[in-house]
Amino acid sequence: MWKRNSLLMSLILILLLAAGCSSNGGSNKNNNAGVVSTPASSESEANDATPAAIQDDTGTPEMDFDMGGRTIKWVSWYDESIKEDNPDNIKRKQNLDELMKKHNFKIEYVTVDYAEYSSKVTASLLAGEPIGDIIRMARPWMIPSLVKQELFSPVDEYTKNDKVFIQQYTNDYSQYEGRGYGFRSGINGASSGIFYNRTLMNKLGMKPLQDYVKDDNWNWDSFIQVAKEANKDTDNNGKLDTWGVATANILVQALASNDANLVAGDKQNLEDPKTKETLEFISKLATENIARPTEGGDWTEPGQFFRQGNTLMYAGSDYEMDGFKKDMPDMDIGFLPFPKGPSAVAYHSHLTIPNYMTIPSVIEHPEQLVYIYEKINDIDSIYDYPKQATLETLFNNEDDIDNAKTAGETINRVDGKDGYPNMPYYEMVDEILKGVSVSTVIDKYKEQFQSSIDEVWKK
Repeated sequence: MWKRNSLLMSLILILLLAAGCSSNGGSNKNNNAGVVSTPASSESEANDATPAAIQDDTGTPEMDFDMGGRTIKWVSWYDESIKEDNPDNIKRKQNLDELMKKHNFKIEYVTVDYAEYSSKVTASLLAGEPIGDIIRMARPWMIPSLVKQELFSPVDEYTKNDKVFIQQYTNDYSQYEGRGYGFRSGINGASSGIFYNRTLMNKLGMKPLQDYVKDDNWNWDSFIQVAKEANKDTDNNGKLDTWGVATANILVQALASNDANLVAGDKQNLEDPKTKETLEFISKLATENIARPTEGGDWTEPGQFFRQGNTLMYAGSDYEMDGFKKDMPDMDIGFLPFPKGPSAVAYHSHLTIPNYMTIPSVIEHPEQLVYIYEKINDIDSIYDYPKQATLETLFNNEDDIDNAKTAGETINRVDGKDGYPNMPYYEMVDEILKGVSVSTVIDKYKEQFQSSIDEVWKK
């Protein structure tokens, strides 16, 4: 779906401008008069308007600086160079070329292997010789340890343009003691949710799962109901041969769906009511034999179960659809948001290791680098929403596309093992899945969780 309303919007804007001029009677006594006559295409003039008139314009005013021909090194674990593979990226590349000419700089994209990335970047920062000017970082690698040592510049005062910058990345994911140290544009991240086998659903004569979403009744209770309905012994041999959900080990997704977390700041959060609700949900899936039991496989086992075609639901992320289409060509695979938890009012995806751009503190003029990033990405996209091209490639069904879009609109960060190396996360989950009561598990692990958190925050 391309944007088709640009002409209509332009005509509306012209009418509004005309009405504004008319109401001012041609006089400049009104503080907004200068803005009404400002051409929409003139960004520099629009940014000079009065605050009241530009309350919806958060773009940074045009800056004039000369970088003296320096080379900006942009470091990541993958190639960040702009691929001119769609109209949006062509415009971004044009913006970059114009910025390099105007501000007299070059850019070099540096790729470091992911397995060595954190150690190499950290060593360079501690030595006072960062390997890049703009460095993609993951939250657990830098917060709190490296930020406490003032090795990064805060950037939140430069990222107000919400047309470009995803505010959650600066104000939440990279936040430390009231300041934001990271910036990012584009998409929030992968949409996580529930893949389901429509072919199996129809074979079992079940109510279409999409109806639960349409009726705003897709929650943990209806999820359990659906899973139970799909647990069937279809050949009457006394054993289940179809299952409703591939595994009960979906704690991270469930935490995100209930606005819950294992860590709050620098404190363990196991006793929080929303966290306890989530642990009880996982316990129920396991102890009441709602989820398909493990056969001793590794972390890939749930996906393997789903590919067998006899398991209705699998918790995963949108990018996995390519694999399902390849491995299950005769099956009709759908996608739903992860069901809402009892303490949530909307659907949420999850994120355990948020990553974003950062600027080392020894790099001069961080505001110029953030400005360049902003102006590269400040475009009028031809897409209706950021992930449109990706989702329309992954999914053929309009409901699936809408569900994935909805699921990705809010992504909750779930802290745990990735940020705290000695956190006994897997041990705790294993006990819950084996039937140990949630209250007993919390009492046993809360101090161990806090100890693992203290190791990180009190270094």
